[in-house]
Amino acid sequence: MTLSMYQASVPVFIRALGNLKHVLQKGAEHAKAKSVADEVLLQTRLIPDMLPLVKQVQIAADMATRGSARLAGVEPKSFEDNETTLEQVYARIDSAIEYIKTFKPEQIDGSEGRSIVLKMRTGEMTFEGQAYLLGFVIPNVFFHCTTAYNILREAGTEIGKMDFIGQA
Repeated sequence: MTLSMYQASVPVFIRALGNLKHVLQKGAEHAKAKSVADEVLLQTRLIPDMLPLVKQVQIAADMATRGSARLAGVEPKSFEDNETTLEQVYARIDSAIEYIKTFKPEQIDGSEGRSIVLKMRTGEMTFEGQAYLLGFVIPNVFFHCTTAYNILREAGTEIGKMDFIGQA
């Protein structure tokens, strides 16, 4: 049996974002026990020139939603980056997951060769669908989920690998 583009994207993104929400909830419990405000936790960084926790979550969610949409050949839904509380961050993740769930296998399967053009600050990047998914979207989703996890660990949250990868 072969793995389809849908199977390699939508379920992977849903699981990654669900696990991200899980580690954030554990981080929130730890922060509350230490009397750390949501706003402080969400602005925590590993080093000064790195984006804060809230931005890591926003980018992970955006990569998953925009990636799914582009593979399906539709204009991606836009989400505002205005979260200032953990409840708003959880809602952002929930909205991203719900949006991703709207895509059906028939929209994404067969997108391996679809041309995808991204307009970046440095110019345009052009991909074929499979390279876009495997070499750009998935690595970005997991980079930002991992960075969020690392920020929470550095802040003292007791989480481990099974929290990050979740249950199968």
